[in-house]
Amino acid sequence: MKKPNSSMQLTRAADYGIRVMVDLAKLPVHERAMLPALAEATGAPESFLSKVLQALARARLISSRRGPSGGFAISPRGRKASMREVIEAIDGPICLNVCLISGISCARKVWCPAHPVWMDAQQAMLDVLSKALIAELAAPVPAPPAGGSDRGNFTLIAPHS
Repeated sequence: MKKPNSSMQLTRAADYGIRVMVDLAKLPVHERAMLPALAEATGAPESFLSKVLQALARARLISSRRGPSGGFAISPRGRKASMREVIEAIDGPICLNVCLISGISCARKVWCPAHPVWMDAQQAMLDVLSKALIAELAAPVPAPPAGGSDRGNFTLIAPHS
C-alpha cells in the first residue's frame, strides 16, 4: 500500500481513510468507536476498513485498543492532520505522473513541454490537500433556517408576459 500513486484517481482506501478520520474527529476527545459503527458511518466494508485503520494507526493518526473498552480514537496529531497526510499515510506519496516521483529520473524531463505543467498541477493539488484539515472538515455545518429551502436566499420571480 506504500508505492507512489501515479493514477489521477483517489484510491478507495484513501477515500475511506478521509471519511473515517472525519467521522472520528466528530467524536468527543478520547471517545472511541468500534469497527462496525465506523463501517456503517463510512459506507465501507469492515474487512477493507480494517486495513485502512491499520495504516492510519501506523501513521499515528489514530489509536486502536482491543477489548470491551476498545475501539478506535483519533489522536491529537490526527485531528490536526491534512487530507494530504491522511492520503499519504494510506497510499504513500501522491504523484500525478511517474516523472514527478522523487528519485526516479526521466530522460525527457529536461526538454519535455508537459513536465512543467505536471509540476504545476501536482503542486496545486498538494497545496489544496495540505490546506484541507480534518478538524475543519469535521466541524459542524450550520443547519438551514427553520422553514428554509435548499434554494438559498433567492426569490423566484415569474417572467413577465
